[in-house]
Amino acid sequence: MKLSTKGRYGTRLMLDLAIHYGQGRILLKDIAHRQDISNKYLGQLIMPLKNSGLVQSIRGSHGGYILSREPASINLKQVIEAVEGSLSLVECVDKPDICSKSDYCVNRELWTKLSEDMSHTLESITLKDLADKQKSKTADKRLMYDI
Repeated sequence: MKLSTKGRYGTRLMLDLAIHYGQGRILLKDIAHRQDISNKYLGQLIMPLKNSGLVQSIRGSHGGYILSREPASINLKQVIEAVEGSLSLVECVDKPDICSKSDYCVNRELWTKLSEDMSHTLESITLKDLADKQKSKTADKRLMYDI
């Protein structure tokens, strides 16, 4: 399984908002520049994040976007599900009725377990965790110099 561009870029967008949390509204064009993602694509990604209640928009000449709550209370599962949809590896995990073999299918049990494990892992990582790690990596990079 591969995470799509929506999931990867959606996570980067949310991480950028988390890093700048508390600094006021953030313009998509600034995120686009910092993350090297097209402004147009971010415009498409922001809508499901807004609709899921993870991001708030501020209208007007001083408009932009902010996280709807603290980064510590938003986990990666919420972000990925907002932009990607279900985390289940196969459709029958969420909808067992689509397959007549669901009740006794060993493969479905495997896919369910893997989907649950991935879900639990993503739930355990918050935007604050990622932001702290990113800030640490950025600080380490600034400390390096050549002689």
